[in-house]
Amino acid sequence: MASPSIQWYPGHIAKAERSLQTQLKRVDVVLEVRDARIPLSTLHPKLDQWLGDKRRVLVINRVDMIPAAARDQWQAWFKSQGQVAYYTDANQGTGVGQISRAAQAAGVAMNQRRKDRGMRSRPVRAVVIGFPNVGKSALINRLLKRRIVESARKAGVTKQLRWVRISDELELLDSPGIIPAQLTDQAAALKLAICDDIGQAAYDTQRVASAFVDLLQQLDAAQQTTERLQALKNRYEIAATECTGETYLHQLAEHRFQGSQERAARKLLQEFRKGVLGKLSLEIPPALDLPKSSVESAVDSLTELSQTELLPNAVATAPV
Repeated sequence: MASPSIQWYPGHIAKAERSLQTQLKRVDVVLEVRDARIPLSTLHPKLDQWLGDKRRVLVINRVDMIPAAARDQWQAWFKSQGQVAYYTDANQGTGVGQISRAAQAAGVAMNQRRKDRGMRSRPVRAVVIGFPNVGKSALINRLLKRRIVESARKAGVTKQLRWVRISDELELLDSPGIIPAQLTDQAAALKLAICDDIGQAAYDTQRVASAFVDLLQQLDAAQQTTERLQALKNRYEIAATECTGETYLHQLAEHRFQGSQERAARKLLQEFRKGVLGKLSLEIPPALDLPKSSVESAVDSLTELSQTELLPNAVATAPV
């Protein structure tokens, strides 16, 4: 079996993950934050194992970056799975108040048990957990109503665990992003790279940008729409309906960047991440999902690479 093309597991995450599993014993409720553009790919596969029966509040952040119709589809899907999802734009503070109330409500049973044993009530202890760059620190800053936790739209900003008191009723543990030590699902890894939810050292920018265009084509085809491809045409004046992602990137480079495909790739991904292309979702709820073969074809150019073709195929490390 060929080695996965995209891997990223920096040293500070490995260390913090071990500390997090110890701290989870002290936690009453878990605020699980996911990226609204890729809510399935930002579900950590080991989370159920780590959390057991702890109360969870599912936060779908960056809802401002997807169309309202996509939000409605996901809301219906999560409901069908027996889950309540809270939608937020942590940068602007939209929907954040409901998260605090949900966390405190989840701690009511805990304090009732303490009261029954003759113990005094204490603040609810919550942990904010999720992949890198999904907006965990921005959410905490909004809950605090002041900037106390470093926050930026790039992966790997938070490097250690930290407790912060929100109020007399709520304490939060901010943690670095968690990510599987081995990204075995390369379709998910591609989406993480596109959304900047893993470090840039983990992937080849041109190949990810090309696969991004391929993915937009497949998503539009699956939903019988031209919404995503029209966003590309509106921005770059180049149609993406009759070409591969690789060809599109070449055309964009010739049209805008004096033939530099690297500059074209960086600009394409950057403008998607900043919302310049408009509101675009990169996943469809499973009932409406793409056939597996279609998703896999979006990463063919990545998975066919040898280890020597990608600079960062080895596991990245970072200072703690």
